[in-house]
Amino acid sequence: MGSISVRVPDELETELDAYLEDENLDRSTAVRKLLSEGLEEWRRERALDQLAAGTISFSKAAEMAGMSVWDFAQLAKERDITWVADDHLDVQC
Repeated sequence: MGSISVRVPDELETELDAYLEDENLDRSTAVRKLLSEGLEEWRRERALDQLAAGTISFSKAAEMAGMSVWDFAQLAKERDITWVADDHLDVQC
């Protein structure tokens, strides 16, 4: 396992201390958890952005986000991101 050392502003350290107390975690575990959650959110946002821009396929975006296609479809729906262009839909009845 790698090691990371960072300097943080006092306000951020105060917030981290509150988080440690609320979650009953030691500092290392809390920082790993927050970093993991932040990177997970970043992957999802990156995948949604690229899907919306049309630069990757839906299945590739789900893979990038680390989600099943069903869960990613729900996330895209919640964010109102369309991954099928209207001109591909048959609207005739």
